[in-house]
Amino acid sequence: MFYWVQYLADWLIYSVLGVSAQSHLGEALNFFVFDTLKIFLLLFLITTIMGIVNSYFPVEQVRNFLSRNKMHGFEYLFASSFGVITPFCSCSSVPLFIGFVKGGIPLGITFAYLITAPLVNEVAIAIFAGAFGFKVTAIYVATGIVLGILGGFTLGKLKLEKHLSPWVQGIIAGAQTEEVLLKEKHTLLQRFPGILREAFTIVKGVSVYIVIGIGVGAAMHGFLPTGFFEQYINKGQWYAVPFAVIMGVPMYSNAAGVIPVVQVLVAKGVPLGTAIAFMMGVIGLSLPEALLLKKVMNVKLIAIYFGTIAFFMILSGYLFNSIF
Repeated sequence: MFYWVQYLADWLIYSVLGVSAQSHLGEALNFFVFDTLKIFLLLFLITTIMGIVNSYFPVEQVRNFLSRNKMHGFEYLFASSFGVITPFCSCSSVPLFIGFVKGGIPLGITFAYLITAPLVNEVAIAIFAGAFGFKVTAIYVATGIVLGILGGFTLGKLKLEKHLSPWVQGIIAGAQTEEVLLKEKHTLLQRFPGILREAFTIVKGVSVYIVIGIGVGAAMHGFLPTGFFEQYINKGQWYAVPFAVIMGVPMYSNAAGVIPVVQVLVAKGVPLGTAIAFMMGVIGLSLPEALLLKKVMNVKLIAIYFGTIAFFMILSGYLFNSIF
């Protein structure tokens, strides 16, 4: 599906508008069209699937099971591992986040997925292995999973549900009411129009945030030179790792786009842990993601989420520097 989305973006920007593929403007516009269409499709598809699941599957039982802590922390491992097998960037993960909270999955477990998904996936693993070898890749994958578990567990213990936006809380309340009504008498064929209407309503509700967020990301992706940061993170000072994470946040890219940059940084003498911390900041935390999350969280929760994950990313950077 995404192949045709990319084909459409290429055709629209390079053929119809005639913008050069080698120009910064062409790269930014192509990125904007592709990512906007991709996230809209993902959000509509995932919300529709969650609507079908909620109408049949006993989500309340899963919710109660996960909330009773009977899995002794394995629920966080499951969510973080699920993030590994889903090839989404930080912004693409937000639609699944909405689907999870709509289904009643505890917030900490949802965060465990949201943290790991952009950091570690099959694309990142393949490129990382080719660039740094299997030993470094294995440690990076394990670190990404542990980061998701620790971050999700920490955020879950803070009981932050009250900081979800009224829009999301309304979706959750509506889904719980709808769950009872839909399961009573109607077949899937009868329920499906209502499921589609709800999916469309959710997509419509976040559309402005998606366009603004991806627009900011596209501008950064097309015009912000990656070499801009090299002079600040290529030294061995103690503050290089936290500074690398902070400097990575304004950039916006997926793992496939930033890992080659990390390889160049390491070749130029940047310590591996510092370069990986920079990469985590780029793909795990981004300003476009914050803009998208503003629709589902208040500013305080976004700040807590970003601060907690940045802290663990910094620890990961120091860990890699001590090992390699």
